[in-house]
Amino acid sequence: MKYMTSDEIREAYLKFFENKGHKRLPSASLIPDDPQLMFTVAGMVPFKPIFWGKTDPIYPRVTTCQKCVRTNDIENVGRTPRHHTFFEMLGNFSFGDYFKKEAIEWAWEFVTKVLEMPEEKLWVTIYEYDDESFEIWKSIGVPEYKIIRMGKEDNFWGPAGPTGPCGPCSEIHYDTGIEVPVKDGGTPNPGNTDGRFIEIWNLVFTEFYQNEEGKLHPLPRKNIDTGAGLERISAMMQGVLWNFDTDLFKPIIDAIQNVLNVKYKEDAKKDISIRVIADHVRAVTFMIADGVLPSNEGRGYVLRRVLRRALRHGALLGAKEPFLYKIVDSVVKKMGHVYPEIVEKQSFVETIIKAEEQKFITNLSRGLELVQKIVSTSGKISAEDAFKLYDTYGFPIDILRDIAQENNYELDEAGFEKYLQQQRERSRKAQGEVEFAQKTGYEMLDVETVFVGYDTMQSESTVLKIKKDNEFVEELEAEGMECELVLDITPFYAEKGGQVADRGTINWSNGRFEVEYVYNPVEGIIVHKGKLYGKIKVGEKILSAVDEKRRWTMRNHTATHLLHAALRKVLGTHVRQAGSLVEPERLRFDFTHYQALTKEEIGKIENIVNEVILQAIPVVTEVKSYDEAVKEGAMALFEEKYGDFVRVVKVADFSEELCGGTHVKNTGEIGLFKIISESAVSAGVRRIEAITGMNSLEYLRNRESILESLKERLEVPMSEISVKVEKIIEEKKALEKELASLKIKLINPETIASSSKSFEGINYLSFVFDSVEPEVLKDLTDDVSERIKGIVLLISKLEGKIVFTVKVPKELITTYNAGNIAKAVAKVLGGGGGGSPTFAQAGGKLQEKIPEALELFEKIIRREVQ
Repeated sequence: MKYMTSDEIREAYLKFFENKGHKRLPSASLIPDDPQLMFTVAGMVPFKPIFWGKTDPIYPRVTTCQKCVRTNDIENVGRTPRHHTFFEMLGNFSFGDYFKKEAIEWAWEFVTKVLEMPEEKLWVTIYEYDDESFEIWKSIGVPEYKIIRMGKEDNFWGPAGPTGPCGPCSEIHYDTGIEVPVKDGGTPNPGNTDGRFIEIWNLVFTEFYQNEEGKLHPLPRKNIDTGAGLERISAMMQGVLWNFDTDLFKPIIDAIQNVLNVKYKEDAKKDISIRVIADHVRAVTFMIADGVLPSNEGRGYVLRRVLRRALRHGALLGAKEPFLYKIVDSVVKKMGHVYPEIVEKQSFVETIIKAEEQKFITNLSRGLELVQKIVSTSGKISAEDAFKLYDTYGFPIDILRDIAQENNYELDEAGFEKYLQQQRERSRKAQGEVEFAQKTGYEMLDVETVFVGYDTMQSESTVLKIKKDNEFVEELEAEGMECELVLDITPFYAEKGGQVADRGTINWSNGRFEVEYVYNPVEGIIVHKGKLYGKIKVGEKILSAVDEKRRWTMRNHTATHLLHAALRKVLGTHVRQAGSLVEPERLRFDFTHYQALTKEEIGKIENIVNEVILQAIPVVTEVKSYDEAVKEGAMALFEEKYGDFVRVVKVADFSEELCGGTHVKNTGEIGLFKIISESAVSAGVRRIEAITGMNSLEYLRNRESILESLKERLEVPMSEISVKVEKIIEEKKALEKELASLKIKLINPETIASSSKSFEGINYLSFVFDSVEPEVLKDLTDDVSERIKGIVLLISKLEGKIVFTVKVPKELITTYNAGNIAKAVAKVLGGGGGGSPTFAQAGGKLQEKIPEALELFEKIIRREVQ
């Protein structure tokens, strides 16, 4: 059998099926347009709508090499020859075109003619009731004894999610020839051995749809979905048993050896860690390049889990500082010519990985120390300890599972899950109590409110329900009493999707109702909360009027969409919405990004948004099916739950998002867009606050007023304010330096030195000052220590804080350590700091504790405390 590289195999496969009339398509993103899936887990995922029959195919035959991520067997990665989190799936697909005969014949032709695998090495399996496939395999020359019938658990391919297309499958297996036990004592075959026969290609005959109840229904058209693992085929074609020994991994493992100064295949335990890192660095590189960022939920949590697992194995190999980001380059060099997105995003990927490494490495070290302490006394990891490591140090349970498995420790994983479930229940209860307070009673009502606020800010309607003090009443009379109304029709927008609720008034012949808040306690019911003036009853005909000035919140909502699009253009497509707040006065937008924006980037974003505003582009809203909207490219949030039909808000080709909020009619109504702040929210999430319309004008007027005031006080033209301020700052620095010099002259070091004490021949002193700056204190400490030839502690009380210095002569550092003394004193003073054995500087805030700190210093010198 000839040797082929992974690149040669990949290209040969795609070219083979191109010659069979297939359209070659690039790999889809690891982030699927599919609310059922977190990641693209198979080659067929991008084509699920076609398999479902919901979308017509553009091409009846397609071939791809799809990047995939799966983590369901992550604990096996590195320990077995063929488990991976990231892998490449070769596939050929037929959408209502050819079926079993062609799929089987072409698969056999490719493995025997193109790859030139020996036929004696190949076996096939089929679904036990699939006689049609049996006859096709037999007709192309496969001996009957080599066609193994298998049950549903092995040869029936389920949907890629809880529901979806499925069907029987047939697999091609390669016989490695290794000696393994045979379960039935007969001739070794794929059905009676483990590990000898390697499945290299799965042909799925997709002819059914599985619904939520698990029932199968015939699809409108029969389809072919095949998956051939590139890693596995590469191993067979390169004569190795382990995928990690192929050319796909060799350059990555070489990089690991160089970065961590380790050798592969010299130590079995270390080999596992090297393989884990090699696998995981591929996964995290591709996930981040496709827009996933570390977080504590969803895809971000999976990424963080994989990344931290790699870091833990790096620690086992001796890594004490960030290393994983250095290995990304080997992944890019090996795979970038096939997947250009990792070349484009390499610098960004390395930045994110390094930041995550720096964040976790300290916790990892502390956690590993705690694990050793725990098992050294008990030899096991209890549920309580496991949960503490998870909750306090961010240790994923699979890392603890690895540690327990490697060292034969007992791990109470079931107990850990109970602790975790209790935490979730507490969280749900806390959240549920709030929700219950809002939902009480409304979930039982058989009424519905129609929202007309997209088209009008006034409407006539009828009162359906009146609620006061958690009780529904037929009528109510009051002057300023708080209550709630449910109407059959309303123009009032209920708070959701980050947009605040409308306010306004409801009027009728006998009174009025001031609307202060609007919310959706349950789907289909809109509740108006506010104060009643007059008498109202169920069935009352009323007129609702939204506060139009507050409704201009829609300026900021549309601006949020434009900001989102501009951020993706300037920073990259990894940017995703992570939260938002839309109010009349401002907008707040949280987004995934791992570093602060530069002034230049903020300027570019403002320019892009304002250019779109100046064009006065119509803002178009349409209701479409979810699948149609996503197919057209509308932005959807993975965490959001969408129904079959969604509202799409579109601004030409610039922005398209799924959104239920209110928006302007054209971008020109937004007015000037101005970013007023940019800051961090959490690791990997940034926040921008911005203003529009009259708020932007008011903001600029305030700035102008400040500049005018400065101009008058500094008595310079506007253009020279900056120069004048710089001059004042320089003068201030010079005066401060002069003042510090004068303070030193006023302090007599000789007088201070005269207050020294002695213990067993060691001179020492402590002294407290008012308002002596740190620089002066340092110089004074050196001077006094030299005069008394001993240990010195000088404390200065500044406005609201304390600074102090400690000096220990070199000849005394075998007994005393300035850094340790400073840490002990700082702890008493409510602060921190440290330094070298000879000199340390620290601070605090508890000035009332200074006498206690001086007493502690005395005890340390006299060796009464350690």
